[in-house]
Amino acid sequence: MSLFVLSQILVGIAICTDILSFQFKEKKKIVACLLISCVLISIHFMLLDHWTAACLGLLAATRFTVSLFSTSKKLMVFFVLATIALAAVSYEGILSILAGTGGVFGTMASFCKEDKQLRQLMVIGTSLWLVHNVLAGSPGAVLMEVLFISSNLVGYFRYYIRPQKQRLDP
Repeated sequence: MSLFVLSQILVGIAICTDILSFQFKEKKKIVACLLISCVLISIHFMLLDHWTAACLGLLAATRFTVSLFSTSKKLMVFFVLATIALAAVSYEGILSILAGTGGVFGTMASFCKEDKQLRQLMVIGTSLWLVHNVLAGSPGAVLMEVLFISSNLVGYFRYYIRPQKQRLDP
């Protein structure tokens, strides 16, 4: 089996955890799913030789673990700076810029106290990762980001838009 095929299988498994993540309301359950996904995605990028994305995936897994226990703004700043530093050290051109910027939005999202803002920031970060994955040539990762955004928006609709519509309708 080629490294490319193995990388796509890992993304397939990550897709399952991503889809599941935004069907939960509790932040801890959302973040636990994202943690598993980050590790799988990081290995996927290692197999494809995209080291900025691989390093940022491992940093994101660490960040998600920490954010389960604290939403400290100081920790958020630490992880934002670590994201920027990793993107700079492993610089690969536009891919590093997209991954780094997406990672910054993901970092801000993971330290949100409320899942509504988490979801909003994740849509921005995920959109940047979507462009990254197109340019990186990983069809599985592109599909994953499209499904991730879709799942996030479905969850957002279920928890924030539909309940407001129901209050307005007599």
